[in-house]
Amino acid sequence: MGASPRYWELTLTVSDETTEGLTNFLWEAGALGVVEEERPGAAPELRAFFPETAVPATLTERVTAYVEGLRALGFVPAGRPRVTGLEDTGWADAWRAHFRPRAIGTRFVVAPPWDTPTAADGRVVLVIEPGRAFGTGHHGSTAGCLQAIERLAQVCPPPAALDLGTGSGILAVALARLGVPRVLAVDDDPDAVGAARENAERNGVAAQVECRAADAAMLESAAVPLVVANIITAAHRRLAARYARYVTPGGALVLGGILDAEAADVGSALEACGWRARDAIACEGWTTLVFERTA
Repeated sequence: MGASPRYWELTLTVSDETTEGLTNFLWEAGALGVVEEERPGAAPELRAFFPETAVPATLTERVTAYVEGLRALGFVPAGRPRVTGLEDTGWADAWRAHFRPRAIGTRFVVAPPWDTPTAADGRVVLVIEPGRAFGTGHHGSTAGCLQAIERLAQVCPPPAALDLGTGSGILAVALARLGVPRVLAVDDDPDAVGAARENAERNGVAAQVECRAADAAMLESAAVPLVVANIITAAHRRLAARYARYVTPGGALVLGGILDAEAADVGSALEACGWRARDAIACEGWTTLVFERTA
């Protein structure tokens, strides 16, 4: 193998009940392709391929955290992820075939830079470069959050919003394109912050979107009328009591990254902290929850 691999291959064993969730997570984490392999007498295995710009340690950490979140919910655990270098030029074109323009809700079309529609029937086109960070629009959790944003911001966009765990920046960009003048996009992964900044520039909203490397649990920021957080369920549980610091009274909190089976528990945790359930959007096995701060 050469000094610099063209791709990274992540493999891990899975159980039947975790395969779908992990496959979706890997796609949205920037995988260029995901293959499930079954061998006689052995547990199923997922093989996910990532571009050379991906950081192996970050991939391992994120997938491990997701697996631990599934374990905490009582699902049969998956194995630990393994990341190795791969030289396979056949993926150079194959992965692009997965990313095509996708209409979401009634207002958005998400498209990669190489396949941006010239006419979108009045929809807002979000041009997102896949492969560097979570958030391409091809995942139920992101699509659900986009639909929630559409419902909340289409009549009267708030003066400011906060995107926790921004990933690719797709939700921050969407908010800005809907007319929110100030959006703070936060992620604890510097590579994701870089991707979010590039996507904001790509969509012409760099002046509206500030991208910052920070931990959502330690963030010092003024409260705003709208907060979105498309992160794993375990993180929602950790942040449940802190979310009120970020949302003004009467404001809205949009939570994504929640499997349908997890939604009731997340809802209970937020209601116990004084939030009022406002909406729920189910999309491809994932639920987006919308809450209102009552005090």
